[in-house]
Amino acid sequence: MRQSFVKNISRVLLCGIALTGPMGCSDFLTEKDPSNLTPESFYTIPDHAEAALASVYADLRFMGGGAGIFSANWQLLEALTGTSTTETAQNSDLNNLYSLVHDGNTVHVVNYWNGLYRVIANANQVLAKVPGITPMNDAQKAKILGEARFLRASAYFTAVQLWGDIPLITTPQTATTEQFSPSRAPKDDIYKLIVEDLIAAEAAGLPWMDVSGRANLAAVKTQLAKVYLTMAGFPLSKGASHYKLAADKAFEVITYANANPTVINLFSTYYDVHSETTENRLEHLFMHQYNTVVAGNPMENFYPNFKPVTFNGPGGTGSSVPTPAFYASYEAGDLRAKNQDGYFYTSYFTNGNGAAFDLGAPYVFKHFNRTSAGTLGAAGTRQNNLNVPQIRYAETLLIFAEAQNEVGAPTQAAYDALKRIRDRAKLTTPALGTFTQASFREAVWRERWKELCYEQITWFDMVRLRKVYNEKTNGFDNFVGHINLSSNQALQEKHLLLPIPRQELLNNPNLKTQNPGYPGV
Repeated sequence: MRQSFVKNISRVLLCGIALTGPMGCSDFLTEKDPSNLTPESFYTIPDHAEAALASVYADLRFMGGGAGIFSANWQLLEALTGTSTTETAQNSDLNNLYSLVHDGNTVHVVNYWNGLYRVIANANQVLAKVPGITPMNDAQKAKILGEARFLRASAYFTAVQLWGDIPLITTPQTATTEQFSPSRAPKDDIYKLIVEDLIAAEAAGLPWMDVSGRANLAAVKTQLAKVYLTMAGFPLSKGASHYKLAADKAFEVITYANANPTVINLFSTYYDVHSETTENRLEHLFMHQYNTVVAGNPMENFYPNFKPVTFNGPGGTGSSVPTPAFYASYEAGDLRAKNQDGYFYTSYFTNGNGAAFDLGAPYVFKHFNRTSAGTLGAAGTRQNNLNVPQIRYAETLLIFAEAQNEVGAPTQAAYDALKRIRDRAKLTTPALGTFTQASFREAVWRERWKELCYEQITWFDMVRLRKVYNEKTNGFDNFVGHINLSSNQALQEKHLLLPIPRQELLNNPNLKTQNPGYPGV
C-alpha cells in the first residue's frame, strides 16, 4: 500500500517529539521539561527537520477548513469567478462573495489571510532552524530546505495576487521582533522573493516526481513558469521578457515529459483526474494530501443539495454548483461536459450504487470520489481520501502555449501543446495557419477556463489578464464591467484585490489603509 509522506503527518510529528531524547530519572530536577518543546530545543536531529516540514505541508489544508455553515475556505476562489452559484444560500459570507459585496469581515477572506501566513511562518521556522542541525546528511537537508522554499513561495504567490502589497516576513517572529507588526511591502519585493525561493528549490536536488506527495521538480518548474506568466501580465506588466521566461521554464517540463511519458503526461481519461489510484502521479504534479485518518477531502460542497448521490442517501449542500451558462458554453462534443465522463455529471446512482436517476442540473464531477461515494453496483468505502489537485501537467501545457504565443506568434510547439488539451476532449483544432496571435491567445484562454475550472485557478487568470470569459458570446470582456452571471453583478475595479481583514488593520496600525474601495476600520 502506498504510504504518503503528507498523509502520515500525525505519525511523523509524534515521532519527531518522541525523538527529542531520553531523560534519566536522576535528571528530573535539574533538566528542563523535554515535553515543553521550543524552536531551540526541537531542531536538533534530522527527524525534527522532517517533522517540521510535515507541519508546513499540513498547514496547506487550511483551504479545506470550515467557513461557517455549508461552506469551506476554498470557495472564496470559486464564488468570485461567476462560473458557479449556490443552491442553498444559507451562508451569508458565501452569499456576499457570490454577490461581490464581501469586505474585511468576510470569513473566507480572513481565513485565507491567516492560513497563508501560517504556512509562511512555519516555512520560515524550517528555513531558519534546519541549517543548524548537525550531523545531518547534506542532500536530505538541501531537499527539506528546497521544499520549504517552494511552499513559502507558493503561499506568498497566492497572497500577493489576492491582496497586492502585503507584509514580507522571511524570519521567525516573536512579540519582541522588529517585524511583529509589519508594514506592507511593494508587490515587486514579494515577487522577487517568490522567484528567488523557486529558483533555490529548483537547485535543491528534488526528484522530477514524488508519489509520496512531496514537492518535486516538475511542480517547482511549473510554478515558476506560472509566476513568470503572472508577472508578464497585470499588475506588474513586465511583458515579453517574462512571457519568454514562462515559456522556456514550462518547456523544460514538457521536454522531460516527452522523453519520459510514463513519468509525466496527461491522463488518458478525465476520471483519472479524480481517482484515488492516480494521486501524485503522471498528470498530478502537486496535490494537497488528504486521508480521513487526518483530514478527509474537503470538496464535498460540490455535491448537489439533498440528492442521494452518495452512500449517505439524500444529502449534500449544493453551495457551489456550475452556472447553467458556463456548463452550456462547452463546445458540442466536448468530452469534458459529457455526463460522468468529464468534469460534470447530470445523473448518478441512487445512494451511490443503486438505480440511475436524473439530477435535473449539471454538477461538478471533477472532485467526485467514486471510491468513497459508490458507483453502479459497487458500494462506497465511506472514506473520502481523495487529494485536491494544485498543479496539473495540463496547466503546464497551457502556460507554455499562452506564453510562447505572446513572445511573437503561435509556433508549432505552442499549437501542439494546445492541441493535446483539445485532443483529449475529443475536439477538432483548426490548423495552425488559421490562427493569428490574437485568435490563438483567446483559444488558449478558453481552454484554461474549460480545462482548469473549479480548481481555484480561474480567479487568478481574471486578475492577471484583466479579462473574463463571456459564456454567452464565447469571447472575453474587460474585467471591469463584466457581469458575473452567477449574480448578475458587475465586477468593479476594487474587486481586483481583496480587502485586508478588518481585524488585521485593527491589530496592526502599520498596515495603514485598507485596499481601495473597501470600508476601512
